Amino acid sequence: MSVDAIVIGAGFAGLYAVHRCVAAGLTVVGLEAAPSVGGTWYWNRYPGARCDVESVDYSYSFDEDLQSDWTWSERFAAQPEILAYLDHVADRFDLRRHYQFETDVVGARFDAGQWTVETSTGDRVVGRFLLCATGCLSAVNRPDIPGLDDFAGEMYYTAAWPREDPDLRGKKIGVIGTGSSGIQAVPILAEQAESLVVFQRSPNYTVPMPNYPWSSADLQRIRDEYPERRQRSAYAAAGTPHGTYHKNALDAEPGERLDAMWQRWRDGGVLFAKTFPDQTSVLEANDIARRFAEDRIREIVTDPAVAEDLIPVDHPIGTKRICTDAGYYATFNRDNVRLVNLRREPIEEITEDGVRTASATYACDVLVFATGFDALTGAMTRIDPKGPDGQRLSDIWVDGPLTFLGVMVPRLPNLFSFSGPGSPSVLANMALHAEVQVDWAIGLMVDALGRGITEVEPRRDAALAWTDGVAEAAERTLFPRAQSSWYLGANIEGKKRVFMPYAGGFGNYRKYLDDVAQRGYPGLVLTTGVAW
Repeated sequence: MSVDAIVIGAGFAGLYAVHRCVAAGLTVVGLEAAPSVGGTWYWNRYPGARCDVESVDYSYSFDEDLQSDWTWSERFAAQPEILAYLDHVADRFDLRRHYQFETDVVGARFDAGQWTVETSTGDRVVGRFLLCATGCLSAVNRPDIPGLDDFAGEMYYTAAWPREDPDLRGKKIGVIGTGSSGIQAVPILAEQAESLVVFQRSPNYTVPMPNYPWSSADLQRIRDEYPERRQRSAYAAAGTPHGTYHKNALDAEPGERLDAMWQRWRDGGVLFAKTFPDQTSVLEANDIARRFAEDRIREIVTDPAVAEDLIPVDHPIGTKRICTDAGYYATFNRDNVRLVNLRREPIEEITEDGVRTASATYACDVLVFATGFDALTGAMTRIDPKGPDGQRLSDIWVDGPLTFLGVMVPRLPNLFSFSGPGSPSVLANMALHAEVQVDWAIGLMVDALGRGITEVEPRRDAALAWTDGVAEAAERTLFPRAQSSWYLGANIEGKKRVFMPYAGGFGNYRKYLDDVAQRGYPGLVLTTGVAW
């Protein structure tokens, strides 16, 4: 099979990429490891899985009819509703017919002007362009803990949860990991379990999510405001219509600051990280917000010692993604819940019937691994595409990810990667982010085909300049101070520690993309003459 474009993935970016290819008159085939569409939202169906961006923003903006016809049920959508939305999009635009499902990509190489992709089914697909919508949170991190194979009970990963929820009622459950998925799952698991032990290595800040159903009046208001809401989001720092307080924390009076923080705390979720303009760039300002959040933790958790264990000590607030929860801290007031601080008593091994730490053994019938992902780079390096000179992506990225605009990689012609390193990625609204990157890539592909250009590839010096700019943007913030963050790859043994997302703001990033396209793609080598 030979096509104009091969798309890997069927999440937000993958579905939109297929739709845009079809609309542009290109032949396209999509490859997806899952049995259906959804991407991250297909696999991450663990108890409590929910998006931390408001549903009306975490959705496509490219089609007004789609936008007005779909009705979100609540402020922050849960995984089943997001998956239903993506199913609806796939059906509405007849995208499934372009996909091969249950097809994992195991390799890709570029030769003679085209990509040959090898799949788990033994097939090979050939295309001019390779569009990797593989997701920034899709390569599951399965920790290598001694004795893991000896465990006789049930084991589950939040990032690969069974399609049918297992019955965990009345069981002794151990949860390893307290990132976003662990924090969302723990309150629900605690209600089901006879006992729940939470094994925490690095505590994270989490802000309660005040979720509620949209009323008919809410929905009418949202529909009326959508044009303005989308316009505000288009070049906003995080791709949503929400900004910061109009003063820096250090310029506001103490009472004024306190009111602003209470308002953001009540608004809930990740927005607390953006209460003040100087909050993620000036440590004194961050300390004000950090102390406020820590006071809330101490108010909620009745045992002072447990509260202190739940308070992070290794990063300014917001420099690791603030989590959102539905009663996480209060869960530790339950009689059947225990917190184990792995920095005091690290796990030594998994036994047949539980977890042994340096000071105790905890009986478990079930282990839930909320251990996250090899984020931003893992899905791509596992495919490890090979360029025309035989060099693989893993070679090019041996000292950290190198990209041009977070979309292309030198020495890998005609390849586009979405939502990965060098782009705002997880620091922005991923639905709008997908549209912007895909639109840029399709625009370049159509322009190249129209001009008889057969290969497009970023120059190495242009990629180095962009990657240096990504590092400089991070250094203007407090993000690099969070040394244990998966933003730096710190959760993966042996991974190069580099701050991977572009922290200069989604709006600024989008302006860079616009400018490069308008100026005829400086920084790219455009080649003609390779026969297809």
